[in-house]
Amino acid sequence: MKLIRIFFRNVVNAFKSIFRNLALSSASLICTTITLIVVAIALLVAGNINDFTHNLSENLTIIVFVDADATQEEINKIKNDLAALDTIKADEMIYKDKKTVKEETMEKTGKGSVVNNVISTWDDNNNPFNPEFFLTAKEIGQLTPTVEKIEKMDKIYSVKYNKNVEDRMVVLVDIVKNLTIWIIIGLVIVTVFLIGNTIKLTIYSRSEEIEIMRLVGISNPVIRLPFVIEGTILGIIGSIIPIVVTIWGYTIFYDKLGGYFYSGAIKMLYPMPFTIYASLILLGIGTVVGMIGSYAAVRRYLKV
Repeated sequence: MKLIRIFFRNVVNAFKSIFRNLALSSASLICTTITLIVVAIALLVAGNINDFTHNLSENLTIIVFVDADATQEEINKIKNDLAALDTIKADEMIYKDKKTVKEETMEKTGKGSVVNNVISTWDDNNNPFNPEFFLTAKEIGQLTPTVEKIEKMDKIYSVKYNKNVEDRMVVLVDIVKNLTIWIIIGLVIVTVFLIGNTIKLTIYSRSEEIEIMRLVGISNPVIRLPFVIEGTILGIIGSIIPIVVTIWGYTIFYDKLGGYFYSGAIKMLYPMPFTIYASLILLGIGTVVGMIGSYAAVRRYLKV
């Protein structure tokens, strides 16, 4: 109970200190808010691009052509080997035998065409078409490694997939991820510095009070605690507006665009629960940044 009372007393003192240094606290809150809004934008953009590349990977199909002379037993073995690959969605695998491929080709060429007439003369014995498997990789970056494994299997005639799209999307994903990480790191460092300066000036303004606490034998952690709580509160308060902007702004943006970017080319993530997850990340960043900034200031400038 004593520890709880001490904690809540420090929370009250932290709020008093914030209002006592209102101008400086306001500057820190404004900077923290602006910083976290930029972080929120980075998170929302990165989330949508990652979802887009994930959806795109589901539409990138790997087509496996089996040797035309493969027996049914060999085809069954290939099917089992493909299903055992942990990089593909085994439940979405589609198999087309030679007869099915022949019938689909005849439909595409059109009844009465020269090609159609030739194909219609082929029976099961002289049908030159290759049996086909249609696969979907779990992730965009797993296409090439998956194809390399398949090509080493027995009785595989060829494997086709859109490598150019994969290469471009992998580069795009890496750029977005790295850019987002560096933006967040840079903005977090700036916020830590701003909150640290606020706490530093608060320490200076209370230097006499701190000296009295030291003289009466109050321990260092007890002296430090109010400043750490104050910085944490600044971080939490500074994340409120970015959270509101994230949920409210993204929802309006989503509704205005009808859920799509670039005339329907890119589908946006539905606001819920996406914005809730982004808001929790912002709250966590604000809390941790406030705590780190205040603790760093206390450790550096408070000689206890």
